[in-house]
Amino acid sequence: MNQVAPFYADHVGSILRTKAIKEAREKFQSGEITTQELREIENEEIKYIVEKQKEVGLKAITDGEFRRAWWHFDFLENLDGVEGYDAAGGIQFSKVQTKSHSVKITGPIDFTTHPFIEDFIFLKEAVGENHVAKQTIPSPAMLHYRGDMEYQPYIDDADKFVADLAAAYQKAIQAFYDAGCRYLQLDDTSWSYLCSDEQREVVRERGFDPDTLQETYKTLINEAIKYKPADMVITMHICRGNFRSTWIAEGGYGPVAETLFGKLNIDGFFLEYDNERSGDFSPLKYVARPDLKIVLGLITSKTGDLEDETAIKARIKEASEIVPLNQLCLSPQCGFASTEEGNILSEEEQWNKLRYVVKIAEDVWGK
Repeated sequence: MNQVAPFYADHVGSILRTKAIKEAREKFQSGEITTQELREIENEEIKYIVEKQKEVGLKAITDGEFRRAWWHFDFLENLDGVEGYDAAGGIQFSKVQTKSHSVKITGPIDFTTHPFIEDFIFLKEAVGENHVAKQTIPSPAMLHYRGDMEYQPYIDDADKFVADLAAAYQKAIQAFYDAGCRYLQLDDTSWSYLCSDEQREVVRERGFDPDTLQETYKTLINEAIKYKPADMVITMHICRGNFRSTWIAEGGYGPVAETLFGKLNIDGFFLEYDNERSGDFSPLKYVARPDLKIVLGLITSKTGDLEDETAIKARIKEASEIVPLNQLCLSPQCGFASTEEGNILSEEEQWNKLRYVVKIAEDVWGK
């Protein structure tokens, strides 16, 4: 199998929080344990899931996002000029809503120090030399899309906000690289929202034109990764929403495919292809670069049932008629716990899913 990320058998990153993590979080919230005691429990549980990922055969190893409550807010609210706050309501998913939380921009955006750097150093040491420590962070587009703007200079000059945000991410990427990171993933829901008629209307209600926003995010992301070192791989996961096994957006990648696959300087895309809401493979015709990897999210992380192996292999073959097989990879369509609540399946089912990804990948691409 290929030894350069993304790997033929890969995963998005988040993992169901273990019982010990959940209990420790509750005790911390009630004041029964200190910040340091919580971190020590997190350390032990991260070491445990690192070994579990190795055991199921994965090459890329994450910390499962075990130190986070959210896939995006924990990173964003630790940028300079950003604050987390308890919002009036949560994010609305299909038939369910998250707990109330959001972020607001209150000052000039920058990246100086950030707790995720220390967290990555711990992960890399736990992973060791024979596997690759993978770091996940939200795409810069997520602060633009989700952040409530309260800083007047950015209200007066939207281009200045985009420029400062890109510059902050340039510093973040370099900081992760200096800490030893060679595999970084940007998680992004905005592109899938731009594929959804319903969500495009939401974008308009918020005062943005969906097509203009697409161009803004192309510029923002390309500027953010402009100075990435040559030996660092940066991928992007395009998510349609993932909370307690529910979703937000639906629609194929057609409306954004030409920009996404042809104009973003990303090394690989993790794409959700686990059901009919995801559309077909035809938008992949815009994949022109021979070095661009497409990770097919054909295995759902929303349920514990294993997909039909023959059907999955047939879909990989179908995709390979558009994109060469050696540019394709396989993964679950999303992480298992975009928030600390996690999807509705058991830990054993989760590990079986990841083991299944490895098994199918070895059958298709070889060991």
